[in-house]
Amino acid sequence: MRARAPASAANLGPGLDVLALALDRYVEVEVEEAESLVVGSEGEGAGLWDGPDHLAVRVAAGVVGHDRLRVTVRSDVPVARGLGSSAAIAAAAAAAAGAPDPLGVAARVDGHPDNAAAAVRGGLVAVTGAGGSWTVSSLPLDPDLSVVALVPDRTLPTALAREALPEQVSREDATFNLGRLALLLSGLSDHRALVREATEDRLHQPYRTTLFPEAPSLLSALVDGGSLAACWSGAGPTMLGICSRGRAGDVAEAARAAMAHASVPGDVVVLRPDLEGLVTGPGATLPDRRAPSNNGGGGGA
Repeated sequence: MRARAPASAANLGPGLDVLALALDRYVEVEVEEAESLVVGSEGEGAGLWDGPDHLAVRVAAGVVGHDRLRVTVRSDVPVARGLGSSAAIAAAAAAAAGAPDPLGVAARVDGHPDNAAAAVRGGLVAVTGAGGSWTVSSLPLDPDLSVVALVPDRTLPTALAREALPEQVSREDATFNLGRLALLLSGLSDHRALVREATEDRLHQPYRTTLFPEAPSLLSALVDGGSLAACWSGAGPTMLGICSRGRAGDVAEAARAAMAHASVPGDVVVLRPDLEGLVTGPGATLPDRRAPSNNGGGGGA
């Protein structure tokens, strides 16, 4: 069976470990019975883990109970950049192997239920743990929104980024984030209400800046270039500019200029929210990126 799951941006500023948005970059996983394990990969991350330790193999083998499988992974989601590549792989592999609950499998194996929920449900989601399971809510999302992703040519492992966070925060900082979260949800449902303060945060972004010192200047450049708000994508190092569709090209230009000015090599990609989430069957293939795009396009920095 074949399955496809989208990339995702989690946290979105004040929504640490709660919010995530599915984006239109994808992982495709195909799982078939075989006499012995055969692993192949294409695109992003190709050849890095082509063996029994590949996440897709571990997930698929866990679902079917053995590894006599042919597992093929195709991806256009950058690896270890804060765009939910591992959650997308886990969700797609679980579905391709026939798991009845791909979300549960992906959340458990990947360890990021927010990314897993976006990869399975699509759109904007909020996730919370309750009674040993995950409750996912799909939230309103303005169809006019686009996301400009500034993707540096460097990795930032989530475990390292997590270590930078404090064990405790003040009541003032927690209240600050709750207020900003309310602003953000209002703005994501209607872009006319989205303001730059909506993605301000005191729980994770300031602490992770030590791992990516260029982040504040890049975020400012995204807003100065026309984004309504800007934030880290997950644990980074990808930065996001949230904007109207009509301003995406201007924001992308500003992002490229900011990366060049900061001497940060990488890509700038215009993305649209993915509203389908996990797809299985013959149609679960990667889009042909060679074809002209109607979403504002991507490009290198």
